[in-house]
Amino acid sequence: MINLLPPQEKENIQEEKKLRMILNSGILFLAFLISFSLILLTIKIIISSQVEIQSIVLERGESEFQKSQIKEFQKIIDSSNKTIFQLNSFYQREFDFTSILEEISRTLPEKTHLTNIFFSSQIDKDGEKVLNCNLSGFSPTREILLQFKKNLENEDNFKEIYFPPSNWIAPNDINFSINFKIIH
Repeated sequence: MINLLPPQEKENIQEEKKLRMILNSGILFLAFLISFSLILLTIKIIISSQVEIQSIVLERGESEFQKSQIKEFQKIIDSSNKTIFQLNSFYQREFDFTSILEEISRTLPEKTHLTNIFFSSQIDKDGEKVLNCNLSGFSPTREILLQFKKNLENEDNFKEIYFPPSNWIAPNDINFSINFKIIH
């Protein structure tokens, strides 16, 4: 095909072709940028929704974990309370040996000392708990031992106090023994 157009027109056509080509390239590049931005926006939305889903799953997991820990602690607390209640009821049924020893030591006269203390508990015919006490010790004189017997008899908690006759034979340096009961 023969181009019969003047050179100026040819140049104008060439410039129009170049301008269209640049314009098409610009539109194509702009379309590419818009598509790329839409793809990035879609990725951002997908990632943020996944992050929200994972945070909700994490919160649920934490709350379930805390609930299970609370249940475990509640079981431990219940078990401990039950044990403490059982121990408390056990100790309330038992004798308080510290107070018994304090009472015995208050009745003990000076220069007299105990060498052996033995306790045994039993239930009497009325169903009451009875603590049998056997004491042995040393007294320098018969008068001090007699004072010890009177002191024990003056105590309300001590019942059936028994000094064997062998305690009264020697006038000095007496190794004695005593039996009595304490009713709970």
